[in-house]
Amino acid sequence: MAKLYDHYKPVPELAEDPGHKKKKPKLIATVDEDNCTGCQVCVPFCPVDCIGSVLYEKYNIPIPPVQVRFDECIGCQICARVCNKLTWDAIRMIPTEEFEETYGITIF
Repeated sequence: MAKLYDHYKPVPELAEDPGHKKKKPKLIATVDEDNCTGCQVCVPFCPVDCIGSVLYEKYNIPIPPVQVRFDECIGCQICARVCNKLTWDAIRMIPTEEFEETYGITIF
């Protein structure tokens, strides 16, 4: 007879520090806020949940665009592919070195 919780065995344990990257990503996702409709189609596809809405106060429009938390992005390109195929192609992948030079932000 199987134990009561045997069906949980294939579920991995949660990471102690889920926000820590193992290595620096080669690409970083950036959102063209002028082109983004704020539909948030990309949000549920992000495996690290690093996409959210821009604060309402920035634009004072009913549906603000999304933004990527760069320090959490792993460069997987899923959001850019989803945006390209399902909506407006507002997410671009930029090489990390170019991103750091352009925005003056160091990615770890």
